[in-house]
Formats: sequence, structure tokens, C-alpha cells
Amino acid sequence: MNTQFKRGIVELCVLSELVEADMYGYQIINNISQHLDVNENTIYPILRRLTKDGYFTTYLQESTQGAPRKYYKITQTGLEYYLKTRDDWDAFIGGVYDILNKGGKKHEDILRKFKERT
Repeated sequence: MNTQFKRGIVELCVLSELVEADMYGYQIINNISQHLDVNENTIYPILRRLTKDGYFTTYLQESTQGAPRKYYKITQTGLEYYLKTRDDWDAFIGGVYDILNKGGKKHEDILRKFKERT
């Protein structure tokens, strides 16, 4: 995936994961990496920054598989930030799709329109 595309959306994906449930870092990375190419070097700085900004709180929970895990929980401020950011994203991506879909949604449509033009 194009890194410029990914850069702006990963934070919103992290927020979205934590709207669903409290999670520890590896869970978040695992969930997002099923759809986007991300790793801990991408996710943990976002988690630290959003925690510092008051959008998440953290707590430790015992694990049956080793040391206690640090869980992230979205705060009311974090939820409000997520909803605003999600509204901004929906408006942005809607506009992008309007522009991109002018030429057609499928490759065949795009190629046909191009051939008609030339």
C-alpha cells in the first residue's frame, strides 16, 4: 500500500479499534495488520501520543502467558476526537470517490471512456 495513503489513516484505525473494546498493543497491531501493512514501529508511537493527549488511558491486566499486559481504553475525549475525525474522513473520502468515479468504477468503464475520447 502507498505509504502516503496509509500515513493519515492509521491513527483513525487505532481509534476505531479502541471504540470497539479495550485492547493491548499486540491485539491492535494484529487487527489492523489484517487489512493494512503495519507493525509495532507504526502503532506504538501513535498509542503513546494519543495516551499523552488524553484520548486513551492505560491499565495493566494479568496474563496467563507471561507478564501483565498494558491495555488501552478510549476516554470520552478520545471518543469525541474519533467521531470528529471520522466525520472529517467520511467527507474527505466521499469527495475523493466522487472525483475518482467520474471516469467509471471498473477498469472496463475507465478503458472504454478513454478509448471513446481518443
